[in-house]
Amino acid sequence: MPAAPFAERARFDARDKVLGRTQFTADIQLPNMLYAMSVPATVAKGRVTSVAIDEAMKIPGVVRVLTAKDFVAPTPPPKGATGMAAAPAVPTIMPDIAYRGAPVALVLAESIESAVHGAEAIRPVYAPSSFSPLITSEGGSREPSEPVKAGNAAEAMARAATIVEAEYECPAQHHNPIEMLSTTAVWSGGRLTIYEATQGAQVVKANVAKSLALDPAIIDVKSSYIGGGFGQKGTAQRQTALVARAAMLTGRPVKLVMPRGQVFHNATFRPLSRHKIRIGADASGKMVAIEYDADHQQSRGGQFPPQYHESQPQMYGVADYDGTTANVRIDTQAPGYMRAPHPHPASFAFEGVVDELAYKLGKDPVAFRLAHDAKVDPVSGHPLSSRFLNECIAQGAERFGWSRRSQAPGSMVLADGTQVGFGVACGAYPAITSANIARLRVSADGSTRFAVSAHEMGQGIRTVIAQALLRQLDIDPAKLDLQIGDTSLVPQHLTAGSWGTASVLPAIDAVAAKMKAAFDELLAGRQIDGNLHRKLATVRRPYIEVEVTTLAPGQEERALLGLRAAGYALAGPEYPSFTTFSYIAHFAEVYVEPRTRRVRVPRVVSVADCGRVVSLRTAVSQVRGGVVWAIGSALREETEVDPRFGGWLNNDLADYVVPVNADIGEIDVSFIDRPDPLLNATGSKGLGEVAMVGAAGAVANAIYHATGRRLRRMPIRIEHLL
Repeated sequence: MPAAPFAERARFDARDKVLGRTQFTADIQLPNMLYAMSVPATVAKGRVTSVAIDEAMKIPGVVRVLTAKDFVAPTPPPKGATGMAAAPAVPTIMPDIAYRGAPVALVLAESIESAVHGAEAIRPVYAPSSFSPLITSEGGSREPSEPVKAGNAAEAMARAATIVEAEYECPAQHHNPIEMLSTTAVWSGGRLTIYEATQGAQVVKANVAKSLALDPAIIDVKSSYIGGGFGQKGTAQRQTALVARAAMLTGRPVKLVMPRGQVFHNATFRPLSRHKIRIGADASGKMVAIEYDADHQQSRGGQFPPQYHESQPQMYGVADYDGTTANVRIDTQAPGYMRAPHPHPASFAFEGVVDELAYKLGKDPVAFRLAHDAKVDPVSGHPLSSRFLNECIAQGAERFGWSRRSQAPGSMVLADGTQVGFGVACGAYPAITSANIARLRVSADGSTRFAVSAHEMGQGIRTVIAQALLRQLDIDPAKLDLQIGDTSLVPQHLTAGSWGTASVLPAIDAVAAKMKAAFDELLAGRQIDGNLHRKLATVRRPYIEVEVTTLAPGQEERALLGLRAAGYALAGPEYPSFTTFSYIAHFAEVYVEPRTRRVRVPRVVSVADCGRVVSLRTAVSQVRGGVVWAIGSALREETEVDPRFGGWLNNDLADYVVPVNADIGEIDVSFIDRPDPLLNATGSKGLGEVAMVGAAGAVANAIYHATGRRLRRMPIRIEHLL
């Protein structure tokens, strides 16, 4: 039976954070530690012919400079390998340059100042090659991917009475978490310990072993707290193996916190993507066919897939869907996952075309969406286990005051000439889950230690764990120690894609049940007052420890092998007998000033269907954060390339424009809070990713309603409305 609603609880880690007790990876200080700084390539493509280190070694405090000579090429994947085993190792320092900013040397010094000074003293010599910096550049190659199809879209489109066709574009964008990429490595006693700001400690462990030809059994990776991740820290970083190798060569701890300008050039990013969409409706105004082609920029060897059809086919119950995609390979670093990686740009485009169709049919955009309820996944044919999107739309419309909206674009104007627009857009995100391993120890001294596969990047997973654990077990919350992100305790799954909560809750259910059974066996019917700690003390038992493994619905035991080996043990959103998504509806009001044409967003109303809400406080925070980010994406954010030299022009927070407090108005967040009946016993689905999906589209649709101008490229800036 699904869990009853949860009471609100304060954030588990809030007090330690505000008191400055929480230690992030970049904060780590160790005795006898060396500081590292990398030297970035100043060409976009070519080969390093020489790296003179003499001038750097003259600088006081510089201990050593690592170059390509200190590394060997990683062993290629074995023939016939599949899945993660087929992925090549993250490169180290290599003579061949594939993108501007790639590391060509690593300076080690007694202080960060000496390391920076040493890095600036190195002037590598290159043999540059011609390069293709843009998705439109000559020399790029288009590589189609596997299509996503349901029914016969071409045939259904031929019968459509009304067709809307449009092209949308979403720019390249970069994550900018406050904590930059940071690695500290320690080589001692034949073991390598890596402190890394990562969402995938097991991923780091596996990739460093592969890059440096080490046995994974001698590597431990620890990532207790992360100062923001958003997907940037979900994959293995190039710097990690460099720092690990430096620690092994010097026998001293080595630390590197990568400067933000280098982060822009070495970390993954959201690629520029292009979306061509046709939607056909029948004579009654029902959508009957969708043809959707998308492509995005890709590095020459990158593996980030163009999965822009992972949620759009399931949105509105359209049985005939034809989705095609492609990589366009150019000379850049590999793109990757960034909050709501594919559904965010896809929903901006798709919800824009849905809005265009509603206007062309003369229908209210809210009523038009409500008329397209869905019960079945057209791709798999499975029933949707839960879909409360229509409830999100209806509740959001009421809270927003949609009934006050006049239909005609440009018809709502304030006394000073400010144009007012109301916009709506919706989103979905796959409900994915992972296998998990958990170990729980309850002690007579009042302490409880819970180790589980999860990572804390600020989203509040510790609060969710505490909320669920304390609901089931009578233990002292003040002495609850939650240990996550540490491969030396239990294997760690990659925490991304909003599968953290839905993956940890079954583990908590299982470990709590096993602990209760252990106490029943220990007490053998004796009735002892007090909590579990008191019971242990009474019978003079120092502690009880239990361990469990859990699987996602329909998963087999072999999934645990993937978890232990590389942190991957995922299932969904298509399960053996059902499909599951999280949903959200966003309503945005915009003001467009009559002379400056500046766009402001005074309020947004967002209603989410994420199944049962476990932690209301962190859930509200997640949605507000997603909406803020979407406003930035719609109106501010774009990473720009200088095509003459390659690389990113605005590679700092001075020039990469994000919203400030004055840009954000009221954000009203609420939840349907109805449990999914099949995904897990609690009925909880993911929230963090879906929070952003559709919000940028709602802003763009509101701008159209305010001005009558349909703008199909983000970010929408003043010059586009002049």
